[in-house]
Amino acid sequence: MPYTDTFSEFTSELASRLNTARKAGMSQQEIVSRAEDVGDWLARGVEPKSPEQRLLKEMWAVSDNQEQKAIASALVKLVQKGGGQVH
Repeated sequence: MPYTDTFSEFTSELASRLNTARKAGMSQQEIVSRAEDVGDWLARGVEPKSPEQRLLKEMWAVSDNQEQKAIASALVKLVQKGGGQVH
């Protein structure tokens, strides 16, 4: 997934990927699991480009596995409902 400069670009890209995953038949649980993988990747080696990305990275870093799953799930739900359009 390309890494974007703004949170709205990030959520738009994520929404596009979620639509593709749904069309491919992935379940909500599988999508959240992939979101966790992306969260791990971002937290390990990507410098945040927006305040929202910095917050997500910092929250991820201090969270245990259960909390990370909740963050990933909430982000997926936010995008599915059309939220996250911060300008």
